[in-house]
Amino acid sequence: MRHFTYRSLDELRRCAAELGTSQVQFEESADRIREVLARPVKLGNFVLGNSIAIHPMEGCDAELDGGPGELTWRRYERFGQGGAKLVWFEATAVREDGRANTRQAWITPDNVAEYARLLERILKVHGERHRTSEDLLVPLQLTHSGRYATPQRFLPYHNPFIDQKSGTPPDYPVASDAALERLEDDYVAAARLAVEAGFRAVDVKATHGYLISELLGAKLREGRYGGSLENRARFLRNVVGKIHAALGNKLLIAVRLGCFDGVPYFRDPATGLGIPCAYPVPYPHGFGVDPNNPEQEDLTEVRQLIAWLRADGVGLISVSLGCPYYNPHIGRPFEKPDEGNYEQPEHPLVGVNRHFRIAGELQHAFPDLPMAGTGYSWLQ
Repeated sequence: MRHFTYRSLDELRRCAAELGTSQVQFEESADRIREVLARPVKLGNFVLGNSIAIHPMEGCDAELDGGPGELTWRRYERFGQGGAKLVWFEATAVREDGRANTRQAWITPDNVAEYARLLERILKVHGERHRTSEDLLVPLQLTHSGRYATPQRFLPYHNPFIDQKSGTPPDYPVASDAALERLEDDYVAAARLAVEAGFRAVDVKATHGYLISELLGAKLREGRYGGSLENRARFLRNVVGKIHAALGNKLLIAVRLGCFDGVPYFRDPATGLGIPCAYPVPYPHGFGVDPNNPEQEDLTEVRQLIAWLRADGVGLISVSLGCPYYNPHIGRPFEKPDEGNYEQPEHPLVGVNRHFRIAGELQHAFPDLPMAGTGYSWLQ
């Protein structure tokens, strides 16, 4: 279903007004746009040269051993030549069985030298094109894919609606507290390798339905990692704390945080549109959702978690939404769905507005904590 048919900025502005998407604002002046994008950003003791970020997106083109492949090199050379001063390196598994596919990046003692060479290349080409790379930051995103790991799922808890969408048997075993505690140390080991490779920042990925993201919504999980928000945040905060304790000021720690999970959507066979699952009220799952209307956000717990993370030493947050596996229109409002997936159940501008609204509310609540927004690409 095609929505982006606008021939002028004014047409787009009028559509936004008709839809009530008041958080999406428009700037006519090219000089003002350049001024805003050129603003430096202070991250702890580091200053980014401008306000433009390239967010992490897996190319699924690493070598089988997890090191960067030919297309990985090409992509990051191009990113380095671009003008963005925050080049967020894609999701990199902390251990082999945490990869979402066999071509996902995975940093190990055997390939850390390749990551060092790639980082050096990014900095070199950036400096050649833009006079200096001293104000360029490249955080390495650390991840474990949880229920989406291959060849074997690592399941944090059972949400029957996500189970249905992901083909997870209802009797599939849930990861133990002991297994989760051991996994925390794998994140620390990967962060040490990041330092060895020359990275000055790491991101602990907590979004898009992967392990840490699901743990944050595991309200029905028993034990030390489920139930209360304190327990659900335990894994993420332990990882951040352990990295900080092990590496001190050698790394800036960032978190790409899923701030609104939403609910799984399915394709309506009659219309092709996405329709939400038949959820109960109150909805007993998820993070950032209103339990009485889980298609809407409730940022109470999100604000509390960000306050904890700031106190724990996190210096940068990327505000992300949804899960590409079960509600892709939430995370990245689109014009055309992936093959076989559902059509947009809402005008994409409504989804873009959701991103602006949530990111704006959180940045307003924490004006001293730098945040990056996402989900705007539909605006072209």
